[in-house]
Order: sequence, then C-alpha cells, then structure tokens
Amino acid sequence: MNDSRQILHVDLKAQSHFREPLPRGIVDRFIGGRGFNVWYLFNHLPVKTDPLSPENILILSCGLLTGSSAPTASRLHLNALSPLTGILGSSSVGGYVGAWLSSCSIHSVVIKSEASHPVYLYITENNIEIRDARFLWGLDTLETQIKIKKQLNNTRVKILAIGPGGENGARFACIMTDKDHAAGRTGMGTVMGAKKLKAIVIARGSQKPFPADSPAARDAVKKYVLKIKNSADYKIFSEYGSAGYVKWAHEMGIMGVKNYRQTRFMHIDLVDGKRLKKNVVRSSGCFRCPVQCKAELKFKKGEFKRWEATRPEFEPMINLGAKCGVSDLETIVRLDNLCSRLGIDSTSTASTIAFAMDLYERGILTAKHVGELDLSWGNGEAMEVLIRQIAAGTGFGKILAQGVWRAAAIIGNGAANYAAHAKGLELTAYHPGAILGTALGYAISSRGGDYNNVYACIEYGWSQDKATKAFGTPEAVDIRKAGGKGRLVRLSVLVNIILDCLGLCKVPALSLLGAFDLKYEAELATTLTQRRISAQDLFRAGERIAALERLFNLRHSPENSVDRLPSMFFKNKNQPLTRESLSRMIGEFYEAMGWDETGCPRDDKLKELGITV
Repeated sequence: MNDSRQILHVDLKAQSHFREPLPRGIVDRFIGGRGFNVWYLFNHLPVKTDPLSPENILILSCGLLTGSSAPTASRLHLNALSPLTGILGSSSVGGYVGAWLSSCSIHSVVIKSEASHPVYLYITENNIEIRDARFLWGLDTLETQIKIKKQLNNTRVKILAIGPGGENGARFACIMTDKDHAAGRTGMGTVMGAKKLKAIVIARGSQKPFPADSPAARDAVKKYVLKIKNSADYKIFSEYGSAGYVKWAHEMGIMGVKNYRQTRFMHIDLVDGKRLKKNVVRSSGCFRCPVQCKAELKFKKGEFKRWEATRPEFEPMINLGAKCGVSDLETIVRLDNLCSRLGIDSTSTASTIAFAMDLYERGILTAKHVGELDLSWGNGEAMEVLIRQIAAGTGFGKILAQGVWRAAAIIGNGAANYAAHAKGLELTAYHPGAILGTALGYAISSRGGDYNNVYACIEYGWSQDKATKAFGTPEAVDIRKAGGKGRLVRLSVLVNIILDCLGLCKVPALSLLGAFDLKYEAELATTLTQRRISAQDLFRAGERIAALERLFNLRHSPENSVDRLPSMFFKNKNQPLTRESLSRMIGEFYEAMGWDETGCPRDDKLKELGITV
C-alpha cells in the first residue's frame, strides 16, 4: 500500500507547524479517521485536562479511503475531549473538506495550544499559514466562508468555520463547511473557539490517494455504486433526503415528541419532510456520492418568499419540529438554517429548548427565569430568540448553552427529571422507550446519547430469519423486545466505527445497503489500496478501537462513563423499556464485546487485541 499522506502538527500559541509521516503499522491497527484519532488522543492527551484549556488537543483525520476513487469517501473525523460531556468528543463531516485535505497529502491535522488572538489555518499542498482572523470574529459560519474566499480571491477553497456559538462558549457549538455540512455533535466547535481558531481553510491539491487504476479496482467501485443505486430506498433518499422519513418515524411510534412525552405527533402531516420537494431548486451532496441527498430550497410565497435555505436532515426535522411541538414546516427550515449559521448543533439546541418548554409547562420555569418569553410548545418565535441567546451567551440562553445536564443542575427544583441525555449528550430523534436497540445504543455510545454513533437500523431493517442466524433470536429485530439486542448493537457499533475509519458515508452503506458484513467495504479497500484487507481484519480493528474509546472515557471521566438512561424513560408502563430490560441488554452487550460486568474491557480481550495500558 503506497500511502504518502502525513500528519500536520500545528501549535497555535507558537505559530508553528511541522509534518511527519504516519507511524508505520498504524493503518493496520486503527485504519484511519476515527481510529487514528482515538489512538493519538489516548497516547497524548494528559489526564485531568480541562476541555476548554489550551492543553486540549483537536485532531481531524481523513478516513483511509477519503478522497480516493471509492464512492461516498468524503468523511473527515474530528475528536477532542468534549466540553459538553467531559469524555471523548467525536464528530464527522462530509462535503469536500476531507477530500481536499487528502489531496494535499495530509491524513491528519493535530491542533494544540491556544492562539493569542483569533486566527485561521490556511492549508495548501505546499504551504501552511496561520493567518489573522480578527476581522472574522463575530461573523456567522456562512459570512466567514464568504469573506475568506474573497480575501484569498479563491472560491474553490473548502472551509471549516465556527460561528458565534463557538466563539462564545456554547458547549455544543458545531463546525460548518459550506451551508449545510456540519461536524455537529459534542462541541468540537467549542474547542475551536476556545483555541481562538475561527476557521480551517483548505485549497485543493494535486494528489489523489488510491486511484481506481486497475480493472479490479474499477470493477469494485462500479459494483458499489450499482448496489447503492439499486437499493430499495435509493430513490427516496435522492428525492427527499433523510427528511423523507419523518412520517415513517411517526407511523412506527418511535418519535421523541414534546421532550419525549409522546411517540407520535398529531400534526405530522404538516411537518412531513416530503412536502419540501416542491421547494427544491437544486440537489447536491458530498464528494463522489451517487445519492446527492442534500438540497437547496426556495419558498415562493408567504413569510419566507425569496428566502433561500437548505433542506434539514431527519434529525433537525424532528428535533426542531415534533420534539418542540412545532407544526409549521417553514419554521423548522428557518430554525435549522439559523443553527447552522450561528454554529450550534441543531440536535442539542432543539433538545435543550424542548427541555425548557417542558419545564415551562410544568411550572418549574417561570418569568423569573425566562422574562417575557412564552415557551409554550410550538412557539417558533420564542425558539428563535433562545437560539440567538444560546449562540450569544446571553439571557436564559446562556444557561441552555451549557446543555441539559448542566442546565438542569443550575435550574434545580426537579429539572433533572426531564433532562434527556446520556453521558451529558442530548438524545437524538428516536424515543428510547419505544425502540429498544436504540435505547441500548444511547446508553453505551462512546460519545453519549446519539443514534448516529451506533446506527442500529438493522433492528427494524432485517428479517427475523436473518436475525436468528446472526443473533440467535428473532426478537433482535422486534423493536419492543430486548432479546438479542446486545449482540445486534455490538455489530452495529463495530460496523459504524469502521465506516468512520474508512471515511465512507453511513447513509449509503447502512441505510441503503444494510448488509452490515463489511464485505463490500473490504473489497473496495483491498482493490484500491492494493493490500489485502478482509472483513475480518476490519471487524478486529473495530473491536480494538471500541475498546480504546472505552478506556479513554474511563481514564478521563469514569463518573460520566456509566452506561445508563435518565429515570424519565422508565415511568411509562405501556412502553417496553424498563430498568430490567436495559440492564439485561447492557449485560449482553458487554459479554459480546468481551468486557467485564462493569463495562471495562477484560485483560484477556486487551491482550488479544494487542492493547497495552
């Protein structure tokens, strides 16, 4: 395998940088992307580091195949110690930034210390600059990208930028590239803001890792594209994006409605994402992806006439919609785009607002806390005020900007009973009380309560026969039953990790293909890198990375590494989730992973994986 990509080390305080080759053997053991990042942080980040201090390390890594000829190979993975959770911060972004970084022969960017004033990092194939960004401070993410391109007189650069949310210390600030590609979760934008790093700018280089220059490689690429295009849901994703599945979640009875009080939304027809098709003016997507599931929108009448926007994904459609009781489709679009512009994670933002609305209706929040704001369910105007306050660090938004875990502690008076999070990370769109594999995924995820970090879609996507062969029981694909869920989630975790390490998008690989056997991905990796990489090799690397992520969390915050869900999800006797069923699923997951009853990888498993602590 001829991979000449390097690690770029940047010290913002010293205004210095240097490159070094990837360590020998690291690709064999940790593949790239997410795997390389946790290996680096585990070996270099000091214990008791404050996530907002200069000592925190922000690392961005391409997947093994990012920027190559592989279809959907666009992903760039970002990690640091999370200011929101205190454990492993982890996020992934698509678009073109990963491919552009790889074209400069850079696999990873390791960013240390803190600049004395706002700066941006400018990366070209032959040069690295740390430039003054004081003229950009205070701008939103889109304004920042426009001004940088104008300064450089280059509209083709790709930019990762933070907005006011990251500058002002909102703990769930995100990083944006273009209008609608986000490294959203766990506050990686907050880490950039603490380092006074406004943006990372990448000019396209001349290198292309792993071109499809052999018949076998061209055949593997073609087969992968055809499998994606021939999948059952390809047309839905291409036409509607993931927003097309909002009504499906309602019909399944798995939506988190009004801060998870309900699982179905009475106004679902008004917020069905498929209704946005009439507003689409242009479809778009990520580097080398045949799905092109993104879209730009335009509204021809009403309040938003002549207002251009991008189509929200499935998560913000539900989180800014049903979770907050919003029944107006254009309001959801506007609020999602506002979160992107201000640089705050739409999932955590919506979840904290839903939490506040819940407390307001219960009388726990009063005018003493929120002033004249009317936080009744569905009040889009009040939501916009809170979103702007969260990003600015003002008003009641300053408390919500801490995330529901910390905000509940500040508010007191029983507020913690309604804070929907796991390990400090706000939960995503599915209601854990109604879908048990997802509930387990929320509890055990290495970054906290998040569906996309586990992506257990096989619990409703596979047949009973297939589940019985793979997991020993047909209950594994019954969303209301606990049997086999530990083994199912183990498979989901490992496959999810490997896709993050290869740099491949999960929508085509998991939502569309749904094989979860890594056969196609191993074939792509083998033919493109010209090095034998079997599915078994990938699964073993996934086990190694999962164990290291668990050890990282136990090292940095053992008290916040406990796998559990809030008590609010065990009060509905009509739902299948109970403390007993969750405990049973967690135990089965630990056993399947080779971890002990406390969730720590056993010594024999670490020895088998070649991990020395």
